[in-house]
Amino acid sequence: MSDLDYRCDILVLGIGNLLWADEGFGIRSLEQLDAEWTFRPGVHLLDGGTQGLYLLPYVEGCRRLLILDAVDYGLQPGTLKVVRDDEVPAFMGVKKMSLHQTGFQEVLCVAKLRGWNPENVTLIGCQPETLDDYGGSLSDTVKERIPEALNLALETLYGWMAKPEHRSAPVENLTLDSLGLDRYEGQRPSAAMACRMGDGRFLGVAG
Repeated sequence: MSDLDYRCDILVLGIGNLLWADEGFGIRSLEQLDAEWTFRPGVHLLDGGTQGLYLLPYVEGCRRLLILDAVDYGLQPGTLKVVRDDEVPAFMGVKKMSLHQTGFQEVLCVAKLRGWNPENVTLIGCQPETLDDYGGSLSDTVKERIPEALNLALETLYGWMAKPEHRSAPVENLTLDSLGLDRYEGQRPSAAMACRMGDGRFLGVAG
């Protein structure tokens, strides 16, 4: 799909922030889906990051929308919950973890006000365990749920006649190479070097 043509039959959208631990669940799930599966023409996979209203033309241009995201449902960490159609905007705002969810709830509401009338909208959300670890990766609890999340996504996509097929050759990462999961985790500096827990010189902690 070109930059000027946002139209597609099915949009699979991963949203979230890779730099804030479990907030990256949607993007990491989308990456793995793209790495392992291909789909018929008219199915588009998009790393939506934290783009908010910039995603509006992509949403309005699709007939069916599948969203992968970390959502604070107030459940046990790692719990997967599937929400469909008119319930999706409400669950996107059930307990906002960051500005990206505020932004995407607005995208759905604005699209509806502008006349977007999709056939199907499905949200596959995972309850996060860790969010306040800047530069961190997914917790083990959430990472272990990605295969099940992909099974749920594929079940939905089969039902939408997306014709998933196992990918026969490697594909370029959806995200930047430097943000690929193995490289991102392997090159992460130590907590002390990165001051991930805060710098005592500014927090008033005695050395």
